[in-house]
Amino acid sequence: MTGDVSALHLVLTGDPDLFAIVRLSLLVSLSAVLFAALVAVPVGALLALTRFPGREMLIVILNALMGLPPVVVGLTIFLLLSRSGSLGSWGLLFTPQAMVIAQTVLVAPIIAALTRQTIEDLWVEYSDELAAMNVGPARRVATLIWDARFSLVTALLAGFGRAAAEVGAIIIVGGNIDGFTRTMTTAIALETSKGDLPLAVGLGIVLIFIVILINALAWAMRYAGERYAG
Repeated sequence: MTGDVSALHLVLTGDPDLFAIVRLSLLVSLSAVLFAALVAVPVGALLALTRFPGREMLIVILNALMGLPPVVVGLTIFLLLSRSGSLGSWGLLFTPQAMVIAQTVLVAPIIAALTRQTIEDLWVEYSDELAAMNVGPARRVATLIWDARFSLVTALLAGFGRAAAEVGAIIIVGGNIDGFTRTMTTAIALETSKGDLPLAVGLGIVLIFIVILINALAWAMRYAGERYAG
């Protein structure tokens, strides 16, 4: 993808290099959101439903982690995955897997914090009923997560938005290798630095379109699910 050919033209002509970048971008971002959700949703729910010393401080820290500097996360993971790092034997540095790890670390606090707030609000509404039914802690978590499943879509979308827009961390751990670890955002950064602004702008338009499309699909699924559930 060189010259002043726009990304939109490449989309219309089915350029394989561009579609490889889009495919990798979606794979990395969606995988990060999935892995983050598997950990962050239960953690956020537990934090909402349990009381223990230092809970308020933990909530403050969790909320602060929503603003983690991506380059710091990227540098930390780079050091861990480098040959001299404690996880260097895994051989993941400059691979899509390393990019997924970096995005997962960035996305998890966002999903956990939003989940905590959502579940805590539901707990205020249903605490008396669940207490009267003698529902245990584990079942409380599962019940409220299921009841809040449509609201939690917003938390997942917020996480996806952070992942899809990420540049700094994945450049550090992925290396922006053409045909292997180059994503939409890193390609935009590269083309801008090269002065190929039409292509960079075109890629940006495609990225925005994809984000809007995924959000629209998620909203449609949530609307259909709410109507089906009554």
